[in-house]
Amino acid sequence: MSCVETIADYALRSIGFGERLLPREGYTLCQQFTLIGSGMIWNIYFGVLALCSGFVLAVALAVGKASANPLFRKPAEWVIFVFRGSPLFIQFFFAYLLFLSLKNSYPFFGAFTAAWAGALVVLFLNTAAYSGEIFYGALRSIPRGDMEAAEAYGITGWNKFRRITFPTMLRLAWPAYTNEAIFLFHATTLVFFSGFPAWQQRGDALYYANYFADKTFNPFVPYPILAFYFILLTLSVVGLFALASRRLNRHLPREARQKLRLRPNFLR
Repeated sequence: MSCVETIADYALRSIGFGERLLPREGYTLCQQFTLIGSGMIWNIYFGVLALCSGFVLAVALAVGKASANPLFRKPAEWVIFVFRGSPLFIQFFFAYLLFLSLKNSYPFFGAFTAAWAGALVVLFLNTAAYSGEIFYGALRSIPRGDMEAAEAYGITGWNKFRRITFPTMLRLAWPAYTNEAIFLFHATTLVFFSGFPAWQQRGDALYYANYFADKTFNPFVPYPILAFYFILLTLSVVGLFALASRRLNRHLPREARQKLRLRPNFLR
């Protein structure tokens, strides 16, 4: 089988298109690059949807935690504490058991026993909790003079939040939020190694890398390929967030703009 035929058969296998069976012999470099790259579709799916939906909840959690009203502050504090205080792998495990038990009484939850929905919920809540704490810190760091100047111009309430508080919060939080986005994409590799099963061997990039490592007894080929794909993904995320950062800081003088640097979190 040529490399072109391999790509045609396996490029979209992770989402159900192409060859049904995984390679049983040969395990060529082309097969490994193609299948691991196919699995990256799931990593991108989980990362993009969790990041976009989690952003909205993160802003709500940050505003709730900064609120003087305990009805808003306490729930936000507990959500952030629970999802930041427990390992992501354990969250996947317990979420799968919860959805599995609810499935018997409420068939609606049957869809959430599959990774595409259940794992997405866990990633959504997890990144919202971490991002909410980042945004909360940014809210606390907004210069008081900015708020006083807005009130002096008669800008209050929702207009003040929309035009002053929210943009300033984003500008201050963006470097740390970029690191959270990178970590989230890396964390998607835990999905199919937690409680959520890979249906018909349709897993993510790490799932296929582990398959080839088990079959060839040589982890020094598939895992570097996996790292290569994630380095490309990380560079793409950094590039997109750098463009957004430039947009957020467009009103500042060029010399005062904070440059976005890649600072990976080695400990979490």
